[in-house]
Amino acid sequence: MVQYAQLIKVYGAERDSACYSPAKIQSIEEKHACGTPDSRDVSTSYVERSNLTIRLMNRRFTRLTLGFSKKIQNHMHAFALFAMHYNFCKLHKTIRVTPGMEAGLSDHVWEIDELLALIG
Repeated sequence: MVQYAQLIKVYGAERDSACYSPAKIQSIEEKHACGTPDSRDVSTSYVERSNLTIRLMNRRFTRLTLGFSKKIQNHMHAFALFAMHYNFCKLHKTIRVTPGMEAGLSDHVWEIDELLALIG
């Protein structure tokens, strides 16, 4: 069963535009949307870490770079290649295998040739 919850942060008044840090948090609300998720697992840290990894490893998500996608199809293809490489070709230090292997979707670390063969 899917466990899904949202953590909603309400921020105070905006700071001046020269400051890069966010405004102070006024309140935090937790909404359970599906199932009975454990409150200890409801966090914005997971999605923020994922967003950071995507931005740093795929420069198409960063404006004002040479790799910025002007066409949505180019953006979608670049992200698909990134996601497949990240989940099936790249060994992750914390789990010592690829995420695809950890999830039981693959039984080996893919070579780049295998990944590119899917495109053909």
